[in-house]
Amino acid sequence: MSTNITKEEIAAIFPKVADTMADALGCDTDKVTLDASLINDLGAESIDFLDIIFRLERTFKVKIPRGKIVEEARGPLSEAEFEQGGVVTAAGVERLKAFLSEVPADRFPNPLKTADIARLFTTETFCKMVIRQQKNKPPAA
Repeated sequence: MSTNITKEEIAAIFPKVADTMADALGCDTDKVTLDASLINDLGAESIDFLDIIFRLERTFKVKIPRGKIVEEARGPLSEAEFEQGGVVTAAGVERLKAFLSEVPADRFPNPLKTADIARLFTTETFCKMVIRQQKNKPPAA
């Protein structure tokens, strides 16, 4: 299920996402651009991802399942088709490039280690995550 997300939808929540990230990472909001890599540009560590996700869940009243990003990114590919020996396969990289369409192609290292997938995540990746969860949310009864 690929939900198309518009630039308008992203623009609508970006300021709140940027504030949330700047808070979590202790950096200036103006450093948090849509294409900023959380790890490479904003100095996030894996522990920060949990904090950011927790804060985004609270801010936007959505539930972001842990590990869901990589699972969604993998799409229809089996784990073996997606990665082998800790390295993402060519098919896996193609799938990630499509899923993380906001990430410039030149940021994908070759070979791409599974452990480095998170290095690709940008502020926009998290905006899309929130929007996806908002769209998947069952309407309040």
